[in-house]
Amino acid sequence: MRRTVYNEDHEAFRETIRAFIEAEVVPVYDEWFAAGQAPRDFYYKLGELGVFGINVPEEFGGAGLDTHKFEAVLYEETSRAGVNFGGSGVHVLLALPYIKLLATDEQKKAYLPKFVTGEEMWALAMTEPGTGSDVAGMKTTAKLSEDGTHYVLNGAKTFITGGVHADRVIVCARTSAPREDDRRFGISLFAVDTKSEGYSVGRKLDKLGLRTSDTAELAFVDVKVPVEDLLGEENKGFYYLGQNLPSERWGIAFGAYAQAKAAVRFAQLYVQDRTVFGKPVASFQNTKFELAACQAEVDAAEAVADRALEALDAGELSAAEAASAKLFCTEVAHRVIDRCLQLHGGYGYMNEYPIARLYADNRVNRIYGGTSEVMKSIIAKSMGL
Repeated sequence: MRRTVYNEDHEAFRETIRAFIEAEVVPVYDEWFAAGQAPRDFYYKLGELGVFGINVPEEFGGAGLDTHKFEAVLYEETSRAGVNFGGSGVHVLLALPYIKLLATDEQKKAYLPKFVTGEEMWALAMTEPGTGSDVAGMKTTAKLSEDGTHYVLNGAKTFITGGVHADRVIVCARTSAPREDDRRFGISLFAVDTKSEGYSVGRKLDKLGLRTSDTAELAFVDVKVPVEDLLGEENKGFYYLGQNLPSERWGIAFGAYAQAKAAVRFAQLYVQDRTVFGKPVASFQNTKFELAACQAEVDAAEAVADRALEALDAGELSAAEAASAKLFCTEVAHRVIDRCLQLHGGYGYMNEYPIARLYADNRVNRIYGGTSEVMKSIIAKSMGL
Protein backbone atom coordinates (compact mmCIF):
# COMPACT_ATOMS: atom_id res chain seq x y z
CA MET A 1 0.00 0.00 0.00
CA ARG A 2 1.40 3.36 -1.03
CA ARG A 3 1.61 5.97 1.71
CA THR A 4 0.01 9.32 0.98
CA VAL A 5 1.10 11.45 3.95
CA TYR A 6 4.31 12.76 2.39
CA ASN A 7 5.10 14.88 -0.67
CA GLU A 8 8.34 15.80 -2.50
CA ASP A 9 9.28 18.42 0.11
CA HIS A 10 9.09 15.85 2.90
CA GLU A 11 11.20 13.37 0.94
CA ALA A 12 13.81 16.05 0.17
CA PHE A 13 13.92 16.84 3.90
CA ARG A 14 14.35 13.10 4.58
CA GLU A 15 17.42 12.97 2.33
CA THR A 16 18.91 16.00 4.09
CA ILE A 17 18.28 14.57 7.55
CA ARG A 18 19.62 11.13 6.61
CA ALA A 19 22.85 12.65 5.30
CA PHE A 20 23.13 14.88 8.39
CA ILE A 21 22.72 11.90 10.72
CA GLU A 22 25.37 9.90 8.86
CA ALA A 23 27.86 12.79 8.94
CA GLU A 24 27.19 14.48 12.28
CA VAL A 25 25.60 11.94 14.62
CA VAL A 26 26.52 8.33 13.85
CA PRO A 27 30.32 8.84 14.17
CA VAL A 28 30.02 10.35 17.67
CA TYR A 29 26.88 8.66 18.98
CA ASP A 30 28.76 6.21 21.20
CA GLU A 31 30.38 9.21 22.93
CA TRP A 32 26.95 10.76 23.53
CA PHE A 33 25.69 7.45 24.86
CA ALA A 34 28.60 7.19 27.33
CA ALA A 35 28.17 10.84 28.41
CA GLY A 36 24.41 10.42 28.90
CA GLN A 37 23.52 13.44 26.77
CA ALA A 38 24.00 15.12 23.42
CA PRO A 39 26.47 18.04 23.57
CA ARG A 40 24.98 21.53 23.79
CA ASP A 41 26.55 22.67 20.51
CA PHE A 42 24.68 19.95 18.62
CA TYR A 43 21.50 21.99 19.02
CA TYR A 44 23.10 24.90 17.19
CA LYS A 45 23.66 22.54 14.26
CA LEU A 46 19.98 21.56 14.29
CA GLY A 47 19.13 25.26 14.34
CA GLU A 48 21.37 25.90 11.32
CA LEU A 49 19.70 23.00 9.53
CA GLY A 50 16.32 24.66 10.05
CA VAL A 51 14.85 21.87 12.17
CA PHE A 52 13.65 24.19 14.95
CA GLY A 53 12.03 26.76 12.69
CA ILE A 54 9.75 24.68 10.47
CA ASN A 55 6.57 25.62 12.35
CA VAL A 56 7.72 29.08 13.47
CA PRO A 57 6.30 32.14 11.61
CA GLU A 58 8.64 33.69 9.04
CA GLU A 59 8.74 37.05 10.86
CA PHE A 60 10.62 35.33 13.71
CA GLY A 61 13.08 33.47 11.46
CA GLY A 62 11.13 30.30 10.77
CA ALA A 63 9.70 28.66 7.66
CA GLY A 64 6.12 29.56 8.54
CA LEU A 65 4.64 26.11 7.99
CA ASP A 66 1.88 24.51 10.04
CA THR A 67 2.43 20.77 9.88
CA HIS A 68 3.83 17.87 11.91
CA LYS A 69 4.95 15.89 8.85
CA PHE A 70 8.56 17.04 9.02
CA GLU A 71 8.65 15.94 12.66
CA ALA A 72 7.29 12.58 11.48
CA VAL A 73 10.20 12.28 9.05
CA LEU A 74 12.61 13.04 11.91
CA TYR A 75 11.10 10.23 13.99
CA GLU A 76 11.52 7.79 11.13
CA GLU A 77 15.08 8.76 10.25
CA THR A 78 16.46 8.89 13.80
CA SER A 79 14.89 5.49 14.54
CA ARG A 80 16.19 4.05 11.28
CA ALA A 81 19.73 5.07 12.25
CA GLY A 82 19.33 3.93 15.86
CA VAL A 83 20.07 7.41 17.23
CA ASN A 84 18.33 10.10 19.27
CA PHE A 85 18.56 13.89 19.01
CA GLY A 86 18.69 14.45 22.77
CA GLY A 87 16.25 16.98 24.21
CA SER A 88 15.45 18.61 20.88
CA GLY A 89 12.16 16.73 20.53
CA VAL A 90 10.81 18.40 23.67
CA HIS A 91 11.98 21.79 22.36
CA VAL A 92 9.85 21.45 19.21
CA LEU A 93 7.00 19.05 19.99
CA LEU A 94 6.21 20.12 23.56
CA ALA A 95 7.41 23.69 24.10
CA LEU A 96 6.70 25.35 20.75
CA PRO A 97 2.92 24.76 20.73
CA TYR A 98 2.59 26.63 24.04
CA ILE A 99 4.59 29.59 22.73
CA LYS A 100 2.52 29.77 19.55
CA LEU A 101 -0.77 29.34 21.39
CA LEU A 102 -0.22 31.53 24.43
CA ALA A 103 2.59 34.03 23.90
CA THR A 104 1.80 37.68 23.23
CA ASP A 105 3.41 39.43 20.25
CA GLU A 106 6.02 40.90 22.57
CA GLN A 107 6.80 37.49 24.05
CA LYS A 108 7.10 35.93 20.60
CA LYS A 109 9.58 38.64 19.58
CA ALA A 110 11.60 37.87 22.69
CA TYR A 111 11.42 34.08 22.54
CA LEU A 112 11.13 32.78 18.99
CA PRO A 113 14.23 34.10 17.17
CA LYS A 114 16.48 32.45 19.78
CA PHE A 115 14.24 29.34 19.74
CA VAL A 116 14.82 28.91 15.99
CA THR A 117 18.61 29.17 16.16
CA GLY A 118 18.99 26.92 19.20
CA GLU A 119 20.44 29.81 21.19
CA GLU A 120 17.67 29.20 23.73
CA MET A 121 16.63 25.59 24.22
CA TRP A 122 13.27 24.99 25.89
CA ALA A 123 11.82 22.27 28.08
CA LEU A 124 8.48 21.63 29.80
CA ALA A 125 8.21 21.03 33.56
CA MET A 126 4.96 19.41 34.66
CA THR A 127 5.81 16.28 36.64
CA GLU A 128 6.65 16.49 40.33
CA PRO A 129 7.92 13.91 42.80
CA GLY A 130 4.79 12.13 43.97
CA THR A 131 2.34 13.45 41.37
CA GLY A 132 3.09 11.74 38.05
CA SER A 133 -0.08 11.47 35.97
CA ASP A 134 -2.04 13.51 38.54
CA VAL A 135 -1.09 16.94 37.20
CA ALA A 136 -3.76 18.67 39.30
CA GLY A 137 -1.97 17.44 42.43
CA MET A 138 1.13 19.59 41.86
CA LYS A 139 2.58 21.47 44.81
CA THR A 140 4.91 24.00 43.12
CA THR A 141 3.65 27.54 43.77
CA ALA A 142 4.06 30.93 42.11
CA LYS A 143 2.91 33.85 44.24
CA LEU A 144 2.53 37.35 42.87
CA SER A 145 4.74 39.90 44.62
CA GLU A 146 3.17 42.78 46.53
CA ASP A 147 4.29 45.31 43.92
CA GLY A 148 2.89 43.12 41.12
CA THR A 149 6.13 43.04 39.10
CA HIS A 150 7.00 39.37 39.47
CA TYR A 151 5.98 35.96 40.79
CA VAL A 152 7.95 34.07 43.42
CA LEU A 153 8.37 30.46 42.38
CA ASN A 154 8.96 27.65 44.89
CA GLY A 155 8.90 23.89 44.43
CA ALA A 156 10.48 21.01 42.53
CA LYS A 157 10.01 19.07 39.30
CA THR A 158 11.34 15.71 38.15
CA PHE A 159 11.73 13.66 34.94
CA ILE A 160 12.27 16.89 32.95
CA THR A 161 13.65 15.92 29.55
CA GLY A 162 16.00 18.55 28.18
CA GLY A 163 16.29 19.91 31.71
CA VAL A 164 20.09 19.93 31.86
CA HIS A 165 20.68 22.04 28.74
CA ALA A 166 17.47 24.11 28.85
CA ASP A 167 17.77 27.89 28.75
CA ARG A 168 14.05 28.41 29.34
CA VAL A 169 11.57 26.03 30.92
CA ILE A 170 7.79 26.24 30.78
CA VAL A 171 7.02 25.63 34.44
CA CYS A 172 3.54 24.67 35.64
CA ALA A 173 2.83 26.10 39.08
CA ARG A 174 -0.09 26.89 41.36
CA THR A 175 -1.04 30.56 41.44
CA SER A 176 -4.28 29.82 43.31
CA ALA A 177 -5.64 27.05 45.50
CA PRO A 178 -7.85 24.46 43.79
CA ARG A 179 -11.60 24.98 44.02
CA GLU A 180 -13.76 22.47 45.87
CA ASP A 181 -15.64 21.68 42.67
CA ASP A 182 -12.58 21.93 40.38
CA ARG A 183 -9.18 20.78 41.63
CA ARG A 184 -7.69 21.60 38.21
CA PHE A 185 -8.24 25.33 38.73
CA GLY A 186 -5.33 27.49 39.85
CA ILE A 187 -2.45 26.26 37.69
CA SER A 188 -0.52 28.76 35.55
CA LEU A 189 2.33 28.47 33.04
CA PHE A 190 5.57 30.47 33.14
CA ALA A 191 8.48 30.76 30.70
CA VAL A 192 11.24 30.64 33.31
CA ASP A 193 14.79 31.77 32.54
CA THR A 194 17.08 29.02 33.87
CA LYS A 195 19.76 31.60 34.77
CA SER A 196 17.43 33.08 37.40
CA GLU A 197 18.71 33.19 40.98
CA GLY A 198 17.27 30.33 43.03
CA TYR A 199 16.77 28.10 39.98
CA SER A 200 18.88 24.96 40.11
CA VAL A 201 19.30 21.76 38.14
CA GLY A 202 19.65 18.75 40.42
CA ARG A 203 21.08 15.44 39.38
CA LYS A 204 20.88 14.28 35.78
CA LEU A 205 18.73 11.18 36.11
CA ASP A 206 20.20 7.78 35.30
CA LYS A 207 17.61 6.29 32.95
CA LEU A 208 17.09 2.79 31.59
CA GLY A 209 16.81 4.11 28.03
CA LEU A 210 16.98 7.34 26.01
CA ARG A 211 20.50 7.67 27.36
CA THR A 212 21.47 10.58 25.11
CA SER A 213 18.49 12.65 26.21
CA ASP A 214 19.28 14.72 29.31
CA THR A 215 16.57 14.29 31.95
CA ALA A 216 16.86 16.15 35.23
CA GLU A 217 15.38 17.20 38.53
CA LEU A 218 14.72 20.93 38.90
CA ALA A 219 14.37 22.99 42.06
CA PHE A 220 13.03 26.51 42.60
CA VAL A 221 13.79 28.50 45.74
CA ASP A 222 12.25 31.99 45.72
CA VAL A 223 12.85 32.31 41.98
CA LYS A 224 11.67 35.72 40.71
CA VAL A 225 9.74 35.33 37.46
CA PRO A 226 8.81 38.65 35.79
CA VAL A 227 5.07 39.01 35.11
CA GLU A 228 6.07 39.41 31.45
CA ASP A 229 6.95 35.70 31.45
CA LEU A 230 3.47 34.47 32.37
CA LEU A 231 2.14 32.42 29.43
CA GLY A 232 -1.57 32.92 28.80
CA GLU A 233 -3.93 33.77 31.63
CA GLU A 234 -3.52 32.98 35.30
CA ASN A 235 -5.15 29.80 36.63
CA LYS A 236 -5.95 28.37 33.18
CA GLY A 237 -2.82 26.24 32.91
CA PHE A 238 -4.55 22.88 33.18
CA TYR A 239 -6.83 23.81 30.30
CA TYR A 240 -3.81 24.81 28.17
CA LEU A 241 -2.03 21.55 29.01
CA GLY A 242 -5.08 19.59 27.91
CA GLN A 243 -5.14 21.37 24.57
CA ASN A 244 -1.61 20.25 23.70
CA LEU A 245 -1.80 16.68 24.99
CA PRO A 246 -3.16 15.23 21.70
CA SER A 247 -0.11 16.47 19.76
CA GLU A 248 2.24 15.16 22.46
CA ARG A 249 0.56 11.77 22.40
CA TRP A 250 0.62 11.67 18.62
CA GLY A 251 4.39 12.26 18.82
CA ILE A 252 4.85 9.31 21.16
CA ALA A 253 2.63 7.11 18.99
CA PHE A 254 4.46 8.03 15.79
CA GLY A 255 7.86 7.65 17.44
CA ALA A 256 6.89 4.19 18.69
CA TYR A 257 5.74 3.12 15.22
CA ALA A 258 9.04 4.39 13.76
CA GLN A 259 10.99 2.40 16.37
CA ALA A 260 9.05 -0.77 15.53
CA LYS A 261 9.73 -0.26 11.83
CA ALA A 262 13.43 0.22 12.56
CA ALA A 263 13.51 -2.92 14.73
CA VAL A 264 12.26 -5.05 11.84
CA ARG A 265 14.95 -3.55 9.61
CA PHE A 266 17.70 -4.24 12.17
CA ALA A 267 16.51 -7.83 12.66
CA GLN A 268 16.19 -8.46 8.94
CA LEU A 269 19.75 -7.29 8.31
CA TYR A 270 21.06 -9.32 11.24
CA VAL A 271 19.40 -12.66 10.39
CA GLN A 272 20.54 -12.44 6.77
CA ASP A 273 24.13 -11.97 7.90
CA ARG A 274 24.24 -14.33 10.91
CA THR A 275 24.91 -18.05 10.35
CA VAL A 276 23.80 -20.86 12.69
CA PHE A 277 24.29 -24.59 12.07
CA GLY A 278 25.83 -23.71 8.73
CA LYS A 279 22.81 -21.77 7.49
CA PRO A 280 21.73 -18.11 7.63
CA VAL A 281 19.30 -17.48 10.50
CA ALA A 282 16.99 -15.96 7.88
CA SER A 283 16.56 -19.36 6.22
CA PHE A 284 14.73 -20.92 9.19
CA GLN A 285 10.94 -21.00 9.01
CA ASN A 286 10.60 -19.57 12.52
CA THR A 287 12.64 -16.52 11.54
CA LYS A 288 10.50 -15.92 8.47
CA PHE A 289 7.27 -16.31 10.41
CA GLU A 290 8.41 -14.05 13.25
CA LEU A 291 9.53 -11.27 10.92
CA ALA A 292 6.41 -11.60 8.78
CA ALA A 293 4.20 -11.25 11.87
CA CYS A 294 6.23 -8.24 13.00
CA GLN A 295 5.94 -6.63 9.58
CA ALA A 296 2.15 -7.05 9.62
CA GLU A 297 1.99 -5.31 13.01
CA VAL A 298 4.21 -2.49 11.76
CA ASP A 299 1.96 -2.05 8.72
CA ALA A 300 -1.05 -1.68 10.99
CA ALA A 301 0.76 0.77 13.30
CA GLU A 302 1.86 2.82 10.30
CA ALA A 303 -1.74 3.17 9.17
CA VAL A 304 -2.85 4.28 12.64
CA ALA A 305 0.07 6.70 13.02
CA ASP A 306 -0.49 8.21 9.56
CA ARG A 307 -4.22 8.63 10.17
CA ALA A 308 -3.51 10.42 13.45
CA LEU A 309 -0.93 12.62 11.69
CA GLU A 310 -3.43 13.71 9.04
CA ALA A 311 -6.04 14.43 11.73
CA LEU A 312 -3.52 16.43 13.78
CA ASP A 313 -2.50 18.56 10.79
CA ALA A 314 -6.18 19.19 10.05
CA GLY A 315 -6.76 20.29 13.66
CA GLU A 316 -9.17 17.40 14.18
CA LEU A 317 -7.28 14.94 16.40
CA SER A 318 -9.42 14.40 19.51
CA ALA A 319 -8.10 13.43 22.94
CA ALA A 320 -9.62 9.95 22.60
CA GLU A 321 -8.20 9.42 19.10
CA ALA A 322 -4.75 10.51 20.26
CA ALA A 323 -5.01 8.17 23.26
CA SER A 324 -6.06 5.30 20.99
CA ALA A 325 -3.15 5.91 18.61
CA LYS A 326 -0.67 6.11 21.48
CA LEU A 327 -2.02 2.96 23.13
CA PHE A 328 -2.00 0.93 19.92
CA CYS A 329 1.34 2.05 18.50
CA THR A 330 3.25 1.77 21.78
CA GLU A 331 1.89 -1.71 22.49
CA VAL A 332 2.77 -2.82 18.94
CA ALA A 333 6.29 -1.43 19.30
CA HIS A 334 6.69 -3.23 22.62
CA ARG A 335 5.83 -6.59 21.05
CA VAL A 336 7.74 -6.09 17.80
CA ILE A 337 10.98 -4.83 19.34
CA ASP A 338 11.00 -7.67 21.87
CA ARG A 339 10.59 -10.28 19.10
CA CYS A 340 13.25 -8.63 16.94
CA LEU A 341 15.68 -8.61 19.86
CA GLN A 342 15.00 -12.33 20.35
CA LEU A 343 16.05 -12.97 16.75
CA HIS A 344 19.43 -11.40 17.54
CA GLY A 345 20.09 -14.02 20.22
CA GLY A 346 22.67 -13.04 22.83
CA TYR A 347 23.94 -10.16 20.73
CA GLY A 348 20.54 -8.52 21.04
CA TYR A 349 21.34 -7.93 24.71
CA MET A 350 24.53 -6.02 23.92
CA ASN A 351 24.37 -2.21 23.83
CA GLU A 352 26.70 -2.12 20.83
CA TYR A 353 23.77 -3.39 18.77
CA PRO A 354 21.05 -0.82 18.02
CA ILE A 355 18.27 -3.30 18.85
CA ALA A 356 19.37 -3.37 22.50
CA ARG A 357 19.30 0.41 22.79
CA LEU A 358 15.97 0.49 20.99
CA TYR A 359 14.53 -2.03 23.45
CA ALA A 360 15.48 0.20 26.39
CA ASP A 361 14.45 3.44 24.67
CA ASN A 362 11.04 2.07 23.76
CA ARG A 363 9.96 1.08 27.26
CA VAL A 364 9.11 4.59 28.40
CA ASN A 365 6.57 5.07 25.58
CA ARG A 366 3.92 3.25 27.61
CA ILE A 367 4.61 5.47 30.63
CA TYR A 368 5.24 9.10 29.66
CA GLY A 369 2.68 11.37 28.07
CA GLY A 370 0.14 9.41 30.10
CA THR A 371 0.46 5.69 30.89
CA SER A 372 -1.27 2.99 28.85
CA GLU A 373 -3.73 2.66 31.70
CA VAL A 374 -4.58 6.37 31.50
CA MET A 375 -5.02 6.01 27.71
CA LYS A 376 -7.52 3.20 28.28
CA SER A 377 -9.44 5.36 30.75
CA ILE A 378 -9.66 8.21 28.21
CA ILE A 379 -10.85 5.84 25.45
CA ALA A 380 -13.39 4.19 27.76
CA LYS A 381 -14.76 7.58 28.79
CA SER A 382 -15.21 8.54 25.12
CA MET A 383 -17.20 5.32 24.69
CA GLY A 384 -19.59 6.42 27.42
CA LEU A 385 -18.33 3.80 29.86
